[in-house]
Amino acid sequence: MNIRTKAVLAGTVKDSTYNSVITPIYLTSTFRFEKLGKNKGYDYTRSGNPTRTALEENIAALEGGTGAAATATGMAAITAIMLLCEAGDHIVTGNDIYGGTYRLFREVFAKRGLSFSFINMMNLKEIKKEICPKTKMIWIETPSNPLLHIVDLKAVIGLAKSQGILTVVDNTFLSPYFQRPFEFGADIVVHSTTKYLNGHSDVVGGVIVYNDKSIEEKIKLLVNAIGASEAPFDAWLVLRGIKTLPCRMEAHQHNAMKMAAFLEKHPRVKKVYYTGLKSHPQRALIKKQMKGFGGMLAFELDTSKTPLKSFFKKLKVLQLAESLGGVESLIEHPWTMSHASMGPEGLRASGITPETIRISVGIEGVDDLIEDLENAF
Repeated sequence: MNIRTKAVLAGTVKDSTYNSVITPIYLTSTFRFEKLGKNKGYDYTRSGNPTRTALEENIAALEGGTGAAATATGMAAITAIMLLCEAGDHIVTGNDIYGGTYRLFREVFAKRGLSFSFINMMNLKEIKKEICPKTKMIWIETPSNPLLHIVDLKAVIGLAKSQGILTVVDNTFLSPYFQRPFEFGADIVVHSTTKYLNGHSDVVGGVIVYNDKSIEEKIKLLVNAIGASEAPFDAWLVLRGIKTLPCRMEAHQHNAMKMAAFLEKHPRVKKVYYTGLKSHPQRALIKKQMKGFGGMLAFELDTSKTPLKSFFKKLKVLQLAESLGGVESLIEHPWTMSHASMGPEGLRASGITPETIRISVGIEGVDDLIEDLENAF
């Protein structure tokens, strides 16, 4: 099936009683047994729920995985994955990953016996250098947040497989519409479904997608055991949002391309980060592994010409807020907002500066967005 058809139909038929077109919300904490030892596939909503199953089947179909586990938040999904590791294990990851992921790794799991190498993931030689006998996992975020650095999925995953190392790809920025890591051999794909998959900024959630039975058994056990599973109503909201994912992603990309081109020519902008620009230094790799460019961009503001506080204060259409992937355009300051938990040292290592501004481009009229930026400059 075409991915547009999968987005609308995959996994959604769960009502055999009334044949409803839309998946019902099964708002029940528990399920009645027909007799001792026999039920209809569900016993307790933390362990399984038909609405959540529909969402899991839908996302697994979009990503090309064999199954998925929907979680209460994106961070809950990442936490469950990290519990596959044990004290003494080593993880290689980027120095420019999402600030919340960086904080979880450094402030929680590093204090519980795991070790991490935060490196430049664009450099395969550096990855090879960091791999050691205790390396259990390579955590990949591509494009990176917020500077849109691209990791070569085929090369890094191939390296990991040759040494029996697990690979996890955070695919939140592009969604399965524009990138499918399983096509390059990834073991696990993770999303914050809060973002593009839901797309309406009205729910938080996460999902772990896998394509291996042994991983499936471990993930399902962990998500159930730690109580990380997503509530039925939240799962239903994400499932509803996914139906328009292809249309939204095209609209996000259309607007982002025009805004990036505008910013690249603006005298008060030092540099623009957007995967759709010809000036992106990894353009050849982008064409090889991505099916589109997405709706995320960042730029460096020339604060000698436009003070930071003045810029944000003048905005009327773009909203100053964290998060991304919704139909509305959100703008933020990574140094003090989304990535502040990395601290000045971590921020500088990642390439983020106090002048970096990130935009999640929405689906509004692009002329209105560009005019808003011009007024702010």
